[in-house]
Amino acid sequence: MQSRFSDKVVVVTGGNSGIGLASAQAFAAEGARVVITGRDTATLRQAASSIAGALAIRSDTSSLAEIDALMREVRAQLGRIDVLFVNAGVGAFLPIERVSEEDWDRVMAVNLKGVFFTVQKALPLMGKGAAIVLNSSIGGRRGMPTGSVYAASKAGVSALGRNFAAELVGRGIRVNVVSPGPIETPIMSRTTGLTPAMLPVLRKQMVQNTPMQRIGAPSEVARAVLFLASEEASFITGIDMLVSGGAACV
Repeated sequence: MQSRFSDKVVVVTGGNSGIGLASAQAFAAEGARVVITGRDTATLRQAASSIAGALAIRSDTSSLAEIDALMREVRAQLGRIDVLFVNAGVGAFLPIERVSEEDWDRVMAVNLKGVFFTVQKALPLMGKGAAIVLNSSIGGRRGMPTGSVYAASKAGVSALGRNFAAELVGRGIRVNVVSPGPIETPIMSRTTGLTPAMLPVLRKQMVQNTPMQRIGAPSEVARAVLFLASEEASFITGIDMLVSGGAACV
């Protein structure tokens, strides 16, 4: 077993399910001291039980006050952050005419504002050699009916990654983005605009639109996240790595 993250402090937002959970488990398996966050106490507790030594902190990434509280707790318990995986996000697929101001604000508060301020408030705990990975989506670079709000938020995340990388490189902090394609995660069943009856059709369309002809697993994205966060990627910053089975590429 590799131990690329022995004694490293790794914070994973939205680490209570899906890609965040798979990544947190993988970091812990390679020796990291892992902090996971999430809004749902029950799933957060369940996730923490599957990660040796994990510190679980309930935190809503759309709330600056809760991000502040998260960073205070991390400082008090662990003192620093070596790797930050900003993963928490929400979905929404609505026709243009049906998008309300509330829909727009809810998605942007988590997917874009939350990303920016999580990084901002983590920086005092990060030093030379630290790494940041942001979770975006291929939805931010390809057109999809009903996907405008989600796509705008994720395109913003990719733009933040490039600009963070440019601004933080002088401090010795690397910043990269991972953009998953179709991945089987619980977020699909919690996405605004998708009913249970629509999910089988959506999955079929995802498979048809993916050159590899399948939906990916969270662990496949986690492997990319760990690579970007590790010393194996020591000369890589500012990239947006697509983990999509060829979707949006081929």
